[in-house]
Amino acid sequence: MANIFPRSSNLLTLKIVLCLLVLSTAVSMGMWYYFTPKYTRVGYQPIQPVPFSHKIHAGQLGMDCRYCHSFVEVAAHSNIPTTQVCMNCHSQVQKESPKLQAVRESWQSGRPIEWTQVHKTPDYVYFYHSAHVNRGISCVSCHDRIDQMDVVYHAKPLSMDFCLNCHRNPEQALRPVDQITNLAYTPPQNPGESATAAQERIGNELKTAWKINAPDKNCSGCHR
Repeated sequence: MANIFPRSSNLLTLKIVLCLLVLSTAVSMGMWYYFTPKYTRVGYQPIQPVPFSHKIHAGQLGMDCRYCHSFVEVAAHSNIPTTQVCMNCHSQVQKESPKLQAVRESWQSGRPIEWTQVHKTPDYVYFYHSAHVNRGISCVSCHDRIDQMDVVYHAKPLSMDFCLNCHRNPEQALRPVDQITNLAYTPPQNPGESATAAQERIGNELKTAWKINAPDKNCSGCHR
């Protein structure tokens, strides 16, 4: 009696098993990469050419973030401060410090200091800095307590889920614009009101006043 199926069908089961193994391996590797800090960069803390302490400058000295990052309120991207900004103070303060040798060399040569950027969204993500800052989203929401860091590190994931959670619940992060760079800000509480409830109350008031409707369902809101 002639065979109904061709002889090659004997290997069909083996081929299916192999395909499933390859597929499951690919899915596992994708999950391992895209859902771990290696992808979200949490904990990333590069060595910088100058040992600049945000804990001293923004914390102890109380310098406003916008003195160095002067574009945050007017541009899509925050700027890395130029050597001129550093020398505004350090031409007089600790001007002979060996820690500032790279700053002095940059000033004399005209070549910029090669800072390593810590926080950076992927090229396929559309993020406009000033749109967030001018509508009550503080530096601390994305960068955490920079004013307590001797060496800046990537504290929050800045993943798609991280962004969408804020877009869907902006009242949890909104604060008055004049408190944007106050990283120690706590919402004023009514008697018997918890800090969480106070934040939600103030956040909802600002959300209504500013007509905030952050995109969370339309892909083109963040991917253009």
